Amino acid sequence: MKKLTGVPALIICALLWSSGGLLIKLVDYNSFAIASCRSFVALSFLVCSLKRWPTFVIRDADNHVDREKTRDLWLAGITYALTMTFYILGNKLTTAANTIVLEYTGPLYIILFGPRILGEKNRTSDYVTAVGVILGMVLFFSDGLSTGNHLGNFIAALSGVAFGFSTIFMRKLKAENSENAFMLSHIINIVLWLPFVIMAGVPDLISIAGLLLMGVFQNGIPSILYSRGLDKVPALTGSFISMIEPLMNPVWVFLATGERPTILALIGGVLIIGFVTARAAHQKSA
Repeated sequence: MKKLTGVPALIICALLWSSGGLLIKLVDYNSFAIASCRSFVALSFLVCSLKRWPTFVIRDADNHVDREKTRDLWLAGITYALTMTFYILGNKLTTAANTIVLEYTGPLYIILFGPRILGEKNRTSDYVTAVGVILGMVLFFSDGLSTGNHLGNFIAALSGVAFGFSTIFMRKLKAENSENAFMLSHIINIVLWLPFVIMAGVPDLISIAGLLLMGVFQNGIPSILYSRGLDKVPALTGSFISMIEPLMNPVWVFLATGERPTILALIGGVLIIGFVTARAAHQKSA
């Protein structure tokens, strides 16, 4: 896994992320308790895999606390923890389709704030791709879209804000420090949702197996891959590649249950892949 960086790491990360919708069907447990337990397994995996405990401050070459990088570390950890939390809350209060569409408005915030925070300039192709991707997302989930609960829609929209900013701050950190940010985000989620674990009690064996799979394959390994991927590519590129996650979710469901995507969903998927591929080809030739 050490040799996986850049775009390949992000693609595999998104594919593993996309298994969440299928794996969660194995778990008969409170949603918030799932979030806490999943983060506990993911954190345990990261500590064992990276062979170190999380770092809560970043020091410079003279062993002094680097306040700016430490601030970015905490901002990355907090915003990613909020991404996971708002996503769960959104799913509780509004439709799953609304939640995933609103979460993946993240690239818009990278376009708006990335140049100022990261100094990575946007190109015309970035703006065109963003519009195409959002249109594709709307088509992809159009059959499931509904007005939903207004509070739920608002919280789901906040998950998009948090996802965009977590990508920005992860990009500011080096791979090792962004791994620390992921560990920090899992610690935040463990503590935040621990009361729900206590109230829910011990899950059954199948649910425990599902939580282990989610923690390692859907959250732990992707945390490492996302860190190493963003270390080599611009934040906006990483955000576009992550669109593979919602695209592949229904594919796994189709393979497992035979549930077929609609024509509009297929058109939306083609639009997303087409715009992202065209942008990559254009920027490579520029």
